[in-house]
Amino acid sequence: MARRTRSAFLENRTARLKLAIRKKPYTALIAPGIFLAYRRNAGPGTWSVKCNGWLKRFGLADDHEEANGESVMTYWQALEKAKSLARAGEGNSEQPIIVDEAVDSYEADLETRGGRKYNATQLRLHLTDSLKSKAVALLTERELRDWRAGLVKKELKPSSADRIGRSLKAALALAARHDKRITNAGTWTNGLKKLPDSEVARNVILPDDTVSALVSGSYDEDSDFGLLIDVLAETGARESQVFRLTPADLQDHLTAPRLMMPTSKKGKSRQTEHRPLPISSRLAKALRQQATGRAAHAPLFDKMWNLATTFRPVVERLGLAPKVTPYALRHSSIVRQLLKGVPTRVVASHHDTSVQMIERNYSRYILGDPTDALTRATLLEFERSPRLAQAA
Repeated sequence: MARRTRSAFLENRTARLKLAIRKKPYTALIAPGIFLAYRRNAGPGTWSVKCNGWLKRFGLADDHEEANGESVMTYWQALEKAKSLARAGEGNSEQPIIVDEAVDSYEADLETRGGRKYNATQLRLHLTDSLKSKAVALLTERELRDWRAGLVKKELKPSSADRIGRSLKAALALAARHDKRITNAGTWTNGLKKLPDSEVARNVILPDDTVSALVSGSYDEDSDFGLLIDVLAETGARESQVFRLTPADLQDHLTAPRLMMPTSKKGKSRQTEHRPLPISSRLAKALRQQATGRAAHAPLFDKMWNLATTFRPVVERLGLAPKVTPYALRHSSIVRQLLKGVPTRVVASHHDTSVQMIERNYSRYILGDPTDALTRATLLEFERSPRLAQAA
């Protein structure tokens, strides 16, 4: 059994409280190049780890309250925490990554994989300064729960707060993969568990004539922007997919034109596939004109629009509710196909999602459920109903 590193003046609260109050921390060498630092305060003292020139505080000492092993620690608990923070592998001289840096890396990773930087942008807007400066390895479940609860208190919908929380989980998980000193993955797994009512579908479904008016209004705003909205409305694809379209993906030489739509990389690192989506001859002609003069594998849409900002004036001119965003075109496309009796599996494949997600969010629009006929045959037929008899 390994010997425990003792320190007569730090290992118990009685000895610590006899130390003079001062700003400079008292230190104990607990491993080669690693020091446990204790700062004696007028109130509870604090534990820090000192290694290779950096100092990072990670908890309170149990000077005036019982230790809980997380925010308040005994000397022995602090000793183990300090060692785990300082060395996942010997010789790592970098300071522990903080949340703000983790979000930077997450944003860069999204850009590399062709994902939506919008997720990282929204996350950054809602991070508090105290959370940004916190070392990832020192995060606690309570801090993350309180932060997300604060989003809901600021009148964010639970589904929105949950979505932003998932982005933070992704950023923290990426940081943990790159720094072995981060061993507290359970902190964000448990602290940012899905909120109970965050799965309630609040999708905006638009009538066909409203979709047509939005497309027409977008062309009035800008011809290129109008074409982009036209593609979103007709295919129901995500904007991240449409921005990756190239002239080579347009197959308008066929009797029935189509787009080879790249699959989404949403939350995944899978290889991109291209799936055929039917388009109208009208849209095919407009896209062929857009493709003229472009290299086969150059972006079909080379201007990265801020869709929400550019779409807002169109929505306002039509007198629609502010909650109508470009994503409503995707919701409307899914519902349109379901109401036309297109099989759920086909709808899911067309929109690059799963049958489970379609059933969870659009179940009220699914027609022709085979269980209906089976259960309807078991309904009892009464000769008379007392309520109907009274009415007569």
